[in-house]
Amino acid sequence: MGGKNKQRTKGNVRPSSSGRAAEVLTREGGVIPGFVGFDTTVNSELSYVPAVHGAEEIDNLVDADFRLVLRKLSKRDGVTRLKAVQDFGSMCQERDAEEVKGVLPYWPRIYCKISVDHDRRIREATQQAFEQLVQKVRRSLAPFLKSLMGHWILSQCDTYTPAASAACQAFQAAFSPTKQPEALSFCKDEILNVLQDILLKETADTLSDPQSVTEEEREAKYVRMLTSSLLGVKRLLSLLLQNDRTALEPRLAHLVNSGKFWKYGKHKTPQVRGAFFEMLCALCEYTPGLVQAEAARLCPAVLLSVDDTDPVVLPPVWEAVLHVVSTIPDCWTHVNPKKGFLPKLWALLKDGGKGMAKALHPNLMPLLSKLPREVTDPVLDFYTTFFTTFIQGLSSERAATSPSESAVIVTSVVECLRYCILHHTEEEEDQKKLRTMLISQQLLPLLEKALANTSLQNGPLFLLVTEMLVSWEKRAGLHNEGEANEGKDVFQLLLADFWEELGLMFVRYVDNKDADPQALEGVATLLQVMRYPERVKRKHAQKKKSVKMCFSKPEDYEKTGVEEEGGVEKPVQSVSELVNEKALGSPQTEHFEDVVCQLAQLCLVHVNEKKSERHLVFLSLLLRSFHTTRVFSTLVELDETTTTTMNREQRDELRNPAMQFLLEQVVVWLAEEGRTDTEHLVEMVFSALYCCSRQETTRILNHIATMDLQWGIILQVIQRACADADALQSCADWLKGSVLGEQLLGLTEELCKVGRSSSSSPSSTSNHSWTLISLVLSQHHNNEPLIGEVYMEKILEKLHATLSETKSLSDAGNMEPLISFICDVASTFFSSVQDCLLLLSAEELLLTVFQLTAQDQTHSHLSDSLLGKLRTVCAAGVQSLVQHSEYEVKEGGFLHSAALWVTNQLLTVSLDIKSLQVLVGAVQSLVETIISVCDQDSPLLVQFFTQLMPNQTEWTRIRQALPPQWVKTPLLASRHRAVYEKSSVDTWRFRLTTRLPAHLCVCALLGRVARSVAFILPDQKEVECPSHLPNLKHTVSELLYALQWCKEVEYSPAIVSAYCSLLTDWGLSEGLHTLVPMKDVLEKLYSRSVEDGGLWSLTLENYIITNNLAATHNATVRRLYGSADSLFPVSQSKLSTLQVLCPTMTKEDRETLVALATAGIINWQENDDVYGCLAVLLCCLKANTQIDEEVVQAILATMMEWRNSKEDWFLFGSDLSKATPEQLNLTVEMVRFLSWLVKHRPTVLGGSQWDFLLCSMLAWLEVASENVSSLWNPWVQLFVCENAALIVNLNQFFTSSSPDVLEKLPSELAGEWADFFVEGIYNLLLPLPISITDAFTEPDDPVFPLAVLQSIGVALTYVPVQQLIQNSLPPRFIVDQNTNLPEPLQTLLNTFCPLLLFKARPLQMTVYHLLEKVMPQLPECDGEGDNNKSDDDSDEPCLSPPVSLMAALSTCEELCDSILAGLQVGEFAVVQPLSVEYSCILGYLLSWKLLLTFFKSSPSHLRAHYAQYLKRSCSLNKLLLHLFKLMPENPMYPGQGAETKETRTFFTESLSLAVDKSESVEWELPHLACSVYYSTVQDLPAMVRLWWNGQEKRVSAAVEKFTIRYISPVLSAQEISSVHSSTQMFDSMTVKARSAAREVIATYSVDDIFIELVIQLPQNYPLGSIAVESGRRVGVAVQQWRNWMLQLSTYLTHQNGSIMEGLALWKNNVDKRFEGIEDCMICFSVIHGSNYSLPKKGCRTCKKKFHSACLYKWFTSSNKSTCPMCRETFF
Repeated sequence: MGGKNKQRTKGNVRPSSSGRAAEVLTREGGVIPGFVGFDTTVNSELSYVPAVHGAEEIDNLVDADFRLVLRKLSKRDGVTRLKAVQDFGSMCQERDAEEVKGVLPYWPRIYCKISVDHDRRIREATQQAFEQLVQKVRRSLAPFLKSLMGHWILSQCDTYTPAASAACQAFQAAFSPTKQPEALSFCKDEILNVLQDILLKETADTLSDPQSVTEEEREAKYVRMLTSSLLGVKRLLSLLLQNDRTALEPRLAHLVNSGKFWKYGKHKTPQVRGAFFEMLCALCEYTPGLVQAEAARLCPAVLLSVDDTDPVVLPPVWEAVLHVVSTIPDCWTHVNPKKGFLPKLWALLKDGGKGMAKALHPNLMPLLSKLPREVTDPVLDFYTTFFTTFIQGLSSERAATSPSESAVIVTSVVECLRYCILHHTEEEEDQKKLRTMLISQQLLPLLEKALANTSLQNGPLFLLVTEMLVSWEKRAGLHNEGEANEGKDVFQLLLADFWEELGLMFVRYVDNKDADPQALEGVATLLQVMRYPERVKRKHAQKKKSVKMCFSKPEDYEKTGVEEEGGVEKPVQSVSELVNEKALGSPQTEHFEDVVCQLAQLCLVHVNEKKSERHLVFLSLLLRSFHTTRVFSTLVELDETTTTTMNREQRDELRNPAMQFLLEQVVVWLAEEGRTDTEHLVEMVFSALYCCSRQETTRILNHIATMDLQWGIILQVIQRACADADALQSCADWLKGSVLGEQLLGLTEELCKVGRSSSSSPSSTSNHSWTLISLVLSQHHNNEPLIGEVYMEKILEKLHATLSETKSLSDAGNMEPLISFICDVASTFFSSVQDCLLLLSAEELLLTVFQLTAQDQTHSHLSDSLLGKLRTVCAAGVQSLVQHSEYEVKEGGFLHSAALWVTNQLLTVSLDIKSLQVLVGAVQSLVETIISVCDQDSPLLVQFFTQLMPNQTEWTRIRQALPPQWVKTPLLASRHRAVYEKSSVDTWRFRLTTRLPAHLCVCALLGRVARSVAFILPDQKEVECPSHLPNLKHTVSELLYALQWCKEVEYSPAIVSAYCSLLTDWGLSEGLHTLVPMKDVLEKLYSRSVEDGGLWSLTLENYIITNNLAATHNATVRRLYGSADSLFPVSQSKLSTLQVLCPTMTKEDRETLVALATAGIINWQENDDVYGCLAVLLCCLKANTQIDEEVVQAILATMMEWRNSKEDWFLFGSDLSKATPEQLNLTVEMVRFLSWLVKHRPTVLGGSQWDFLLCSMLAWLEVASENVSSLWNPWVQLFVCENAALIVNLNQFFTSSSPDVLEKLPSELAGEWADFFVEGIYNLLLPLPISITDAFTEPDDPVFPLAVLQSIGVALTYVPVQQLIQNSLPPRFIVDQNTNLPEPLQTLLNTFCPLLLFKARPLQMTVYHLLEKVMPQLPECDGEGDNNKSDDDSDEPCLSPPVSLMAALSTCEELCDSILAGLQVGEFAVVQPLSVEYSCILGYLLSWKLLLTFFKSSPSHLRAHYAQYLKRSCSLNKLLLHLFKLMPENPMYPGQGAETKETRTFFTESLSLAVDKSESVEWELPHLACSVYYSTVQDLPAMVRLWWNGQEKRVSAAVEKFTIRYISPVLSAQEISSVHSSTQMFDSMTVKARSAAREVIATYSVDDIFIELVIQLPQNYPLGSIAVESGRRVGVAVQQWRNWMLQLSTYLTHQNGSIMEGLALWKNNVDKRFEGIEDCMICFSVIHGSNYSLPKKGCRTCKKKFHSACLYKWFTSSNKSTCPMCRETFF
């Protein structure tokens, strides 16, 4: 019926389900048709579930949902059954008990089936569901227990553990522990029936259906059921009470009698065998009578299976073995131990239990204890074989690789050995032999084997042997514990033999000049374990606890230093522990110490006679454990017999044998030349010192210190002394003494000297030396220095002096190893010594480290790693310093000196960005370290910050040192009125170097520190929490000043922009004014502005605007100046302040100022500050202050009076290079006033006043054009800009004023303006851009007058076209230039086209606007087009657009090619605004925009010629490729909100190419590129289509996708709307458009002929071809009709114009046809498709006429010159 992957019926989203269908049936009809289910269990009964409600009485109890689930349980699909079981469980949990009880009659049959399912998940889910059922029905389960319990027990023994545990859980939920035996007793027969059936009757094929279950699954289920059944019997027996077990015995006997049952012991599956032996264990334990009866079969089955080493089987087998030998006394009669059992046991032991030692070996001693005499006879041979094979097992592969396996075997061996010896302590000969054999042939060889094997040494062997010896000693009565002395002599003899043989074995190893070092170490380890067994016990206990635990300082080890050597711990012992541990269980016999003394003497002989190093190491290890007076006496006695060099008196002094041994032997060995490894000798020294007094210790160590030994030895001595408290205490006098102190001081000096002179890598000796210095400085005990404090001071002073020298050296990098060592020493010293920085030398050292971290690596030549080290040292030092509660910033201290040094660096050293970053970083980390220790309110920070701040004089000095170039931008933007005294070209040409002015550096540093210290939590208000730092408002105002300076210089030098990005990273780009109350900052800035003016005023303005104070705190701002009168009379600084505050003043204040200023102007005197009054007046007028007309008239009259009396104020005809800024400022104010008049009060002016204004303007323009060379001066630039602004205002006034205004003007004014002034203005203005670019050739020069070009450019955009056509520019022609243009126009193009490439955006835009005005005038000069061509065989005619423009275009094209070369089509080129690349691309796109304007204004016949030229030059192809690299992937118009319905793109929005555009310049190029592309596809669709068809697939796909998405909808809509709105009228043709369908319908009718054509625009218009479809037609032949459709299609495809133009061309063609002109017989059209010519070339033979272009193509493609019609030669 339904396959899984079939297509479903539409709308059916769920797969079919018979269960769901049944549910629907129930809901709708209330009755389910009867379903009968069949089961495939053994009994083949029908698994009947009642089918219909009410069929039987009991059926009413089964809920419909339960019935459905029960039916699903018998489905064949495993997933269905699993879900059904889970559903059943959840339903049992959720439903009422009564509903669930209804299911009980049907549950047993289903449970018995699914509890043994193949799928283990179903088995687990079944038991979980059963638990839910049990909890719900409780006692109601009782009637069904007998049918359930068999499979329930089976499930509790399931091989899948989760299923088994779930079954057990269900069982415990059903019965409490006391009830469980009763329940099982009730069902015991039924349970056994089930288990017996499975074990004796069932097979794999009867348990599962062979037809539906694979053989593999059947076998797996059978094995699982067998295993569960065997374990089930065990579980049943373990849970039943004894009387029930007895009652079951007959039934069990039936099972055990079966031959099939005993075969399970040899079953191929380990699980079954394991379960079989587990069941046998249970039988032995619970039914011993039954076992006795079956002994004949049981004993061989168990005892002969001991070699079954499967991991599952072995543990139960051995459990069964122990049960059998315990339960069945005559078990050995049923097997032959010699032939059957023992060989298997020997093989097993020889193999080390085959990897199962942990399970096997612990059973061996119990087995040994149960073996009867007949098995072990002869005893000697038996035990010899037993232990030999046992010990061989240690060599097995698994035991050798696994320490845990090996440990188990060793433990078992020693246990069995102890057992044997304890059970054979008689005086009989055979037992003596046995004991001898056990010790000499088993135990001692085992120990000998361990000496060469480190894994055995690390195991428990030595400890076990020690414990055994101690137990023997106790039995021998050596411990005086009052034990019974039974067998005392035996054990004494045993001990004597053992030690004698052990001693001989040791001597054999030691008394050998080529002794194996590993064996010697093994001997030492064994003796050490015997000496201190407790310590090894502790170690093993720690290992057992957990691998993951780490005991940093166990209590027992507090006084012990532990080293690892060869994998065995060799603890260092203190005297106090010796006494304690002596009694803890080490052997007490004298034999022990005799052996040690003997070995020590042997070693000494070998060392003295044969210089054996390995014996020396061994001696050291021995003495480490045995530093007793007896041992040292032995050594000294031996020495006395061999040496007699020492006189009597010296010997008397050295009564102490340990001291004598040290001075006579150890010190001599230490002093030997060429000795590399001295650690064991140092250890020997301390072993001997345990037996010396404090005075003796000091004396010996002083002797060692002055022996000129290697420093590494002294280091080892001090390290060893610090290793435990007792040693440290005994060495304290030596450590603090002068001998060691002087030695260390000398070492320090020597190291510094060597480090300075050599730059090579340090040797290991100097390495030791540095470690030694570091150790003695940093190691403290009980807060006291290790060495004398005096010497510590001196060492630190020496280190500081060395570092100071490296700081002053430029090649500090060469001394890197030395500095690195000093770093390590200082770091350890600072971080580990408390109050270390109270030493003056330590503070000085810290200062030097700080200075090194605060300098740029280019100066200090330090590597990154070393710098990192120094920083760490510095942080540790500062932390240690400020932790001291009494520390304060005092003169000479670290923080004071550091602050002075930092300030000095800032004020005197010119820093670059990197140096500043490093310096600020160092100070910042210093501050952060202080904050981390103290808090932010710490007085330390306040004092430190105060020290960092310059004083007022220094602030003023560094502020005045800031370069003055900031003046230019605000001056030219009319935001600031300024005067500068020393103005020269060099002043304005000055560029910042790579060094930052000091002011900027100081502000950055203080800002960064203040930000860290005064960081405010966001929930606190700024007014409430002014910073606790003093004078912060000075810092804040200076930082604002610095930021304003950067802003005004327009971040132009790269270093300034880098500085600003640095401030942004540090969070200082907005200043720090949030840390200081707004009122304080405002007052500070205002007072500075009134005093100094200049940049302070601009800073004040920026602060007011940024924080919107004019709106929010107007009263506060007003309170600054009180009343307007206070600012009069105006000084330069007050004027700057007033200009800033004017917009925020009240109307009354401004009117007061106007009144004061007007009075000043009208009542002027010779020496009055007229400029100030004019400036104030203009500030107020700019802020829209009302002023009466009479007042205006009076001011203008005064000005005209100045024209007569003070003409020099106007600068007419003067040389501006000699004019002062003050003079220029006054003139500028007058220009501004006149400009304001034209804009706001033109009607006030009378005729003479207009004359004054216009003549002044013209005169100023003349001055400007004569003084181009002075435009480097910002004030001259300002003068020209303001005059240009006046010209713009006049142009706007005369072109766009309303007639009402013009009526009020003098009557002749408009005529004079148009006839005289316009010409005068533009004759002067037009040459100005050329003059400027000639005088200033480098646009990146700081003195380049860009602002002037912008202002002039805006004025030039108003030039009338006529003025351009008849310009009076100096003629400029190019040789061989082919042109049809009149001379003025050609001069205009030749002059301005090259400027399209000039790197100054305002100039490029100005040129574009000028040329755009003349472009439509140019095509008419080309007349009829390309008439120069000969008529014969010519190619299609082509005509170049204006040559000058094409020349500029080709130059731009080459540049753009190189700029965009690396990009693929579709990748967006991001161009930096106003860069060189930007200018090139801008010039290129503007040239194309001009060319397209030219193209669009050409008539159609010329357009074809121009298009042909573009086609040949491939310019258009390059343009299109460039455009797809310049247009953004997503050309969305910036700044549109999300709420706009229609998406605005660069194609829907018009492009503003304003000359003075300043914002969103970054979007100008992408927008311009989009605009050019749109114009191209609009005006040259055929050429774009041709290009697109020729591109590779990737490019054409990208182009099409972009065009369809963004251009086609806009262009199609425009084409359709242009048809709608077209005013073009055709005779006999009407055109309609349908915008929704993108269709244009043309209807042509002449006489009886009627034609309708439908033009369909494609979706990817204009890339795709336009489809022409036929509408209705009347009176036209089919062929002719097809021709005309083809013609129209051709015209629309191949002509570069709009649809209307194509239609006009087609109509013209049809008209010509009706006029009688024949078609060209090549293209079947009257008018040529691309060049619009008529057929003119006629054949002399057949008189047919053809188009020239068609003929040319015919001749070239056919390679013949015959007529296409008559085939005659064409002449």
